[in-house]
Formats: sequence, structure tokens, C-alpha cells
Amino acid sequence: MAEKLGKSLQNSLQQCDSAPDLKMICPCGGTGRHKGLKIPRQQCHASSSLALGTIYLVMFIKTIKTRIFQEGENLAVFVAHNLKKIPENSVIVVASKIVALSEKRTAIAKNLKAKEKLIRSESEIAIKTKYVWLTIKDGTVMASAGIDESNADGKLILLPEDSFRSAHKLRDYLTKKYRLKNIGVLISDSRTMPLRAGVTGVALGYAGFRGIRDYRKKPDIFGRKFKVSRTDVADSLAAAAVLMMGEGNEQQPLAVIEKAAIEYCDKIDCKELHIDIRDDMYLPLFSKF
Repeated sequence: MAEKLGKSLQNSLQQCDSAPDLKMICPCGGTGRHKGLKIPRQQCHASSSLALGTIYLVMFIKTIKTRIFQEGENLAVFVAHNLKKIPENSVIVVASKIVALSEKRTAIAKNLKAKEKLIRSESEIAIKTKYVWLTIKDGTVMASAGIDESNADGKLILLPEDSFRSAHKLRDYLTKKYRLKNIGVLISDSRTMPLRAGVTGVALGYAGFRGIRDYRKKPDIFGRKFKVSRTDVADSLAAAAVLMMGEGNEQQPLAVIEKAAIEYCDKIDCKELHIDIRDDMYLPLFSKF
């Protein structure tokens, strides 16, 4: 039953490609035909009116299990080897760890003092706390400047030198190799949230799509215009992908996101997600600076 429904959904997705305004909303692709899906026409956006319970199409995330990536390997060749085909309108998510390894961004700290020195050198701001060093690097709050010991075979793995540049370089390679137009590349990592247990995925860098969706000056459902609301698209995609890729020994450093409701583009603003610390709502937490 599940297999039959999956095939029907895939067939409907193919129809959606001819209806760009609806392809992210309903599996019927705007045709109003829901054979095998059991979606009433009155609940479809192809209808002239909407009803409660409208069916929205969720994006697909496929993780890729690979062999262990070796330090100094060619990242583009590794990705291409593990992704025989890349569909149009997709985002390739790459774990920052293998990007850093490809750049040989590793170190060996003989003692705690050497590690602390490395953390300070990699940070814009570093505060020693009870558990870790709370740092700011590349305009983002993180623990220990993103330096990681897990799955590192005795070494310390630093963050990539420039994740936006790495994403752009990989996207350029994949675009030419697979002759694609709409493709995004996202370099993912994980972060803790204040007052929350566990980690979630974040985007260190990306290319090929808008990283933020701006609702300011647009009306809400009651006509009131938004003043500050924006959606962090890049980190939202990263969070979804990292959830599937895992944080342990899953050995899935790659993922492909399809049918995401994003805007593809060739040029992006690397600073579009950045907020100056002086304008940030959490400024009181950084008052000492």
C-alpha cells in the first residue's frame, strides 16, 4: 500500500514540474487529479477556494552513506562519485567536516593549553565557561570555535576556511558536470541552542539559492503588515538535513534535498543572514563587549 502511494506521489511530482506555482504545494501539480492520493479536490490549491485541511507537499531528503573521507581528498570528485545523478531543483548538503578535511584543516593539540590557544586563534570572541569555550566565529555564536574531536581519529578538525567559497566552488563543478541550472549546495554543521538540550543543523555556507525569505511589509492573513519577520531558509534546510544525516557513526556526510520551497539563483549575498551584534536582540548577553 505504501509503495503504491509512493509511486503515485512520484508520478504527481513529475506533473508538478509543468506547474511551477503549484509544484511545492499539492502533488497534483495543479491539475486537480488526485488518483491514488485520496485528496479531495476542494482541498487542493488548483481549486478556486481553499478548505481547512489543505494538503501541502513536504520536501524529500535523501541521505548518502559513504566510505570514510580521507584528509586531503578531492571533495568534488568524492561528491560526484557518491551522487551518480543529481535532479534539477535540488540542494546538495555536505557535512562541514569533510569539507574541512579536504582543505586539511586539522590540528593536533598536545595538551589542554595548546587546544585553548587554538580556540582563541580561531575566534573573534572567546569566553571560557563551565563546560566549553563560548565563542563567536564568522559572525556566529558557537562552542569552541567549531573545533571538533568527534570522528576525527585523534585529531582536531577545524571549520572550513571559507564555507561560502567552498559551496560556490562545488556548485560550479556540479553544475557543469551534470548540466544543471537550478541546484544549490549547502555546507552544514551543528550547533546548540541556548536553554535547549541537543544540537540542530546550521548552514555555514551555501550557494545557488536565497538564504533568507523576507516577509517585511507584506500582509499576514488578517492584512497586518509584517515589520520584522524573516525566515532563515539556509539554516532551516540544514536543520532538516542534519536530522536525517545523523551526528554519530551513521557515516552519511551527504544529503540531497528535493522539492524544497526555495528560490534558486546564481549569485547570493554572503551577509544576508548576518546581524550586527549591536543590533541583535540578544545584545544584553554580550554587554561586556
